[in-house]
Amino acid sequence: MSKLGSTFALAALSLAVSIAHAAEQQVQPQTPETTYMGGGGSTLAGVEMHQSSDPKAPPMTKAEFDSARQIYFDRCAGCHGVLRKGATGKPLLPQDMQKLGTEVLKVFVHYGTPGGMPGFGTANEMTEKQIEEMARYIQQPPPQPPEWGMKEMRASWKVIVPVDKRPKKQMNNLDLSNIFSVTLRDSGEVALIDGNSKKIVAILKTGFAVHISRISKSGRYLYTTGRDGLINLIDLWMETPQTVATIRTGSDARSIDTSKYKGYDDKVAIAGTYWPPAYVLMDGFTLEPWKVMSTRGYTYDEQEYHAEPRVASIVSSHIKPEFVVNVKETGKVLLVNYSDIKNLKTTEIEAERFLHDGGWDSSKRYFLVAANMRDTISVVDTKEGKLAANVKVGTRPHPGRGANWNDVKYGPVWATGHLGDDTIAVIGTDPARHKGNAWKVVRTLKNHGSGSLFIKTHPKSKNLWVDAALSPDENVQQSISIFDLKNLDKPAQVINVAKLAGITKGRVTHPEYNKAGDEVWFSVWGPKDGESAIVVMDDKTRKLKAVIKDKRLVTPTGKFNVYNTQHDVY
Repeated sequence: MSKLGSTFALAALSLAVSIAHAAEQQVQPQTPETTYMGGGGSTLAGVEMHQSSDPKAPPMTKAEFDSARQIYFDRCAGCHGVLRKGATGKPLLPQDMQKLGTEVLKVFVHYGTPGGMPGFGTANEMTEKQIEEMARYIQQPPPQPPEWGMKEMRASWKVIVPVDKRPKKQMNNLDLSNIFSVTLRDSGEVALIDGNSKKIVAILKTGFAVHISRISKSGRYLYTTGRDGLINLIDLWMETPQTVATIRTGSDARSIDTSKYKGYDDKVAIAGTYWPPAYVLMDGFTLEPWKVMSTRGYTYDEQEYHAEPRVASIVSSHIKPEFVVNVKETGKVLLVNYSDIKNLKTTEIEAERFLHDGGWDSSKRYFLVAANMRDTISVVDTKEGKLAANVKVGTRPHPGRGANWNDVKYGPVWATGHLGDDTIAVIGTDPARHKGNAWKVVRTLKNHGSGSLFIKTHPKSKNLWVDAALSPDENVQQSISIFDLKNLDKPAQVINVAKLAGITKGRVTHPEYNKAGDEVWFSVWGPKDGESAIVVMDDKTRKLKAVIKDKRLVTPTGKFNVYNTQHDVY
């Protein structure tokens, strides 16, 4: 945004606050993560729901209500929740919205806020009519979405290629361990790109806005899920990799993984949903749903019942037949033992709210997960099945999987960036040999701006790469910081990656290493109707190595290298 635009937006917001100062104390703006996490395509948008007739809410026609409801699910539900109770974003409760009123809400929606909420009007993501409808819609009581259970899942389940009809050996000449699965967010696809040749192997139709790609223990199967709850199971052994099974586990989702413990290779899959709030255990080869487990329940701290505790992230343990399931709103981490599905055993660990994303330490014993609205990293000891620590960090940590390295001074460490400030928190992770440093912030590094989504290094690298994709500053969001891991007292080198790609409009996000650890891949996430690219940087020289451009690369975001994802290398 230009200085003039920023000044105008702040002036408009100041006017809005002066109009409704008292009411504004009861509602806080959406976080900057909205533009990444909040976008939707949820199947809830097309479902008939009850229209409220609250006499205190401004009137809406059914057509207006349905239009605004769809926009809300697409743009806002990921952060604020389907029922608007808040999590990464603050609650949008009707009584508070009514106190603010339509005119004030229009200003917030149009211009955003200095606190991080994007300006949907200034970014041309909503028309004036849509903004006005949204301002009225969030003053209505939230409609109750339909449930989605085993009956609906089985009706959606499709085995396109049965197991006995699939190849008995790899039928292509690809180096599958160095394939990248790249989310094409707004086209509802993933691109499989050969890390060696830098060529697109296949473009596969998937669910809308795939949030994550996960690889089976064997490295053969790739699983995707995203914001419409659709799961694709892709067989990489086929002559041209293709989807062999699909299922819809809910109306909105973010997480999936498969069994990695010895003896259970590829056998069990698990998916977590935002709506309904639950996780589903499935056959890893066919996606046949076996068991649905609700995550509705009471918050760990206030013991208050919550109707929408969403499954934010899932990882698979390497040391036990367990999945680590992180439940956002209740602040609980569930260790789900899949060795006996009929007699399921679950360890419930009180961690912190509101749980989001995270990753393993280098030993793969401890799982570190961000409770981003409490500015905390929760550390779970999966061997002992208990909370090891809650570590206070910066404002709204968002690590992705985080980054592990052996610090020259403090021993093994793990790091996270932050959405709400420009710091990088480095946490000691070795209570056995470096007890004095364990579960403490031992270093605080300075990123080139706030709004970091992902941070990454590699066991063979001497560098740490950090994005700032959700910074409000255009130059910052297009750039990355590179730290020398052997000399962390030295300021980071900052490089504008979008300019290297010849792109003027686009956020640079999600550093991902190749298998060898000598290349770092970035997404230049341009507008849906604009140009995007994948940029490959040489890790040793920090110089541009390749730019991958193709009209089929529509809004690329996450990239997942098969080997690194398969083995949790980060």
